[in-house]
Amino acid sequence: MWRHPDATLPVPAAGPLVGLRLAITDLFEVAAQRLGAGSPGFLADATPAAESAPIVDRLLAAGATPVGITHCDEFSYALTGVNPHYGSPPNPAAPDRIGGGSSSGAAAAVALNQADVGLGPDTAGSIRVPAAYQGLYGLRTTHGGLSTEGMFPVTPDLDAVGWLTRDAFTLARVTDAVLRSEHSAQLNRVAISAGLLAAADDDITDAVWGFLDSRMLGLPRREIDHDLPLDRWRQVMMTIQGFEAWRLHGDWLGAHPGVLGPEIAGRFRSAAAISPEEYAAARAEAESARTAIRALVGTDVLVVPTVATVPPLRATPGAYAAVRIGTLNLTCLASLAGLPAVSIPLRTADGMPTGVCLIGPPHSDRELVALTTVL
Repeated sequence: MWRHPDATLPVPAAGPLVGLRLAITDLFEVAAQRLGAGSPGFLADATPAAESAPIVDRLLAAGATPVGITHCDEFSYALTGVNPHYGSPPNPAAPDRIGGGSSSGAAAAVALNQADVGLGPDTAGSIRVPAAYQGLYGLRTTHGGLSTEGMFPVTPDLDAVGWLTRDAFTLARVTDAVLRSEHSAQLNRVAISAGLLAAADDDITDAVWGFLDSRMLGLPRREIDHDLPLDRWRQVMMTIQGFEAWRLHGDWLGAHPGVLGPEIAGRFRSAAAISPEEYAAARAEAESARTAIRALVGTDVLVVPTVATVPPLRATPGAYAAVRIGTLNLTCLASLAGLPAVSIPLRTADGMPTGVCLIGPPHSDRELVALTTVL
């Protein structure tokens, strides 16, 4: 879980987050530390950072105290939290099941009360998925709303900053302290699609409907039809992600054969085969998807399941690929549209951890988070 639990990390200033312990996923530069991106080989080849990533500096300037750097999926290119080099961080909400990634270590640190805030990236769900799997609150911020400088890049077109907490009020405290005050948005209604809710397994769909019926009573509802090409949009996102990841890291990987575990190595082999023409076509489709999703959300809050299934058992790795596809069908909505998304923890009727995701218009991050505090 911890790659670097060390009190020699940068000292925070006085600010509104004083007293909050910060776990930093090993995908952000921290002054005087090496960034490992979940890979021992990459860590060994890295040099200490001259300065911290802007988001790390911003959290420290607000008073958060860094308590360690946490493990993650290799190159942030998975959603399982399973790392073949460092092992899998625990999932306190379901000990026999995976914890989700890529911010698995930070999520586990928060869930175990070893930290109060977990900082991580969210490209295709790396905050939202572990939040749902581990009973946490998680925010993916509006794409471009916060600098990703000093954050290990995977897909610049999709990469966003996010954080995890155990409760909604801490999530709001961090969000208010970090995000620029000039951005604001009004949320008018709750947008609900029975088809989108049914894109998850029945036990999760039932839990989300229960949430809507018992807690989402403060805003009027808008029923929407589900005719969205989720499978196609997920494929578009994966094409963009693969091409950009290989363009960014292919040279280093080519010079370090055998450095990756089998799953991520296979993913990069597939990424290397994506042609510039396929990438260009995917970019064009992604722009159409972005327009369609933003129009669907409008000034409302779109409610969807965070994940398609409960966390898979650790003993069934063969199920991970199918689970990933179903969940990416849901996470691609906010990712392709560059929209903020908050995952709120739920439990199924059988007591399994899952989540409901609220997706808002651009720069409605603070309003979305504030809404979670009254639900």
